Amino acid sequence: MRNFTYYVPTEVEFGKDTENKVADLIKKHGGSRVLVVYGGGSAQKSGLLDRIYARLTEAGLQFQSIGGVKPNPTVELARQGVMQALAMKADFILAVGGGSVIDTAKGIAHGNANPGIDIWDFWTGKASLRRSTPVGVVLTIPAAGSETSASAVLTNTEIGQKRGLSSEYNRPAFAILNPELTFTLPVYQVACGITDILMHTLDRYFVPEEDNETTDALAEALLRTVIRNGAIAIKNTQDYQAMSELMWCGSLSHNSITGLGSRGDWAVHQLGHELSARFDVAHGASLSAMWKSWALYVYKANPGRFARYAQAVWGIGDAGDDEKKALSGIDATVAYFKSLGMPTNFKELGIGTLTDAELDELAYRCTYFGARTIGNLVVLDQKKIRDVYALANQGA
Repeated sequence: MRNFTYYVPTEVEFGKDTENKVADLIKKHGGSRVLVVYGGGSAQKSGLLDRIYARLTEAGLQFQSIGGVKPNPTVELARQGVMQALAMKADFILAVGGGSVIDTAKGIAHGNANPGIDIWDFWTGKASLRRSTPVGVVLTIPAAGSETSASAVLTNTEIGQKRGLSSEYNRPAFAILNPELTFTLPVYQVACGITDILMHTLDRYFVPEEDNETTDALAEALLRTVIRNGAIAIKNTQDYQAMSELMWCGSLSHNSITGLGSRGDWAVHQLGHELSARFDVAHGASLSAMWKSWALYVYKANPGRFARYAQAVWGIGDAGDDEKKALSGIDATVAYFKSLGMPTNFKELGIGTLTDAELDELAYRCTYFGARTIGNLVVLDQKKIRDVYALANQGA
């Protein structure tokens, strides 16, 4: 087990009607002037925003709001939020929504605390993040886990780049998790969320380290729980128990606990990010579209790891050698994605068959224009990245 530091300061309020505690929590964490960040019309149509505004007004908190956050959140909208936060002298940012809204709120919080620095500089590493504004979350989508994570992802549409920022300053001060707030989600959005939760753990699980008994056991239990309850949730998005499990697993899957003691791999996420940046596809869909091709490309580097996954997560028996069990586990995962209605290759993703030149460009951009490799289970350079994209392009 590798050295690690584990610190998750986010206060979690879980259960029915917990959104009514939002004003008290903001005050508890030092807020008095609040910028509320939200997405499209769902938070308005459901009446959630009105309830939030009522609680803030009753508590004597001053607030403004900014909406319009879309999937694959943009740095451009976050910059607008920074200007609004600075103008109103905000001391607290409240995200009402899912991962895209939360990541936008994190970007606004960083810019508000660091006037004069373009927030994209934090995402590219040009500037170091040393302070931020507190962020609170009212979660409406079990998916990204951003409500407890140290991560935030933004897309710069002007240059067509999607970047992630990992920093402990990304951890929200509090997160309100009421499963009932997810009941109006479309089935496809629920399926994308299930996929994202799974991949946040799978990208931590398929790693070179094999001496993390406790961490591996936690990851395997979480994966089994998501698989079981995900199958229920897509049939009935108002099943409180299933959505409760998914919502809590979403937080746990990305608050670091399922990968402590290892480096993580994250190749599938990086491969998917380039698809989202180029084609504006849903994040969860980009992950399921890449996982099979990545797994088939790398499993021979450690078939025993994939065999363990097949047994511990899918209940695939002891019969056969590690390679046979590994392939069975990969097949089971792909079949599950299909059962959710998720894509498993480029054609199913809806982007068609890419040309050789387009594959070359995707691979080049995934290396940040030749500046990096990705992955740890198998380190993927530009050629290998292209190979994986080519498999997905062929419908592998």
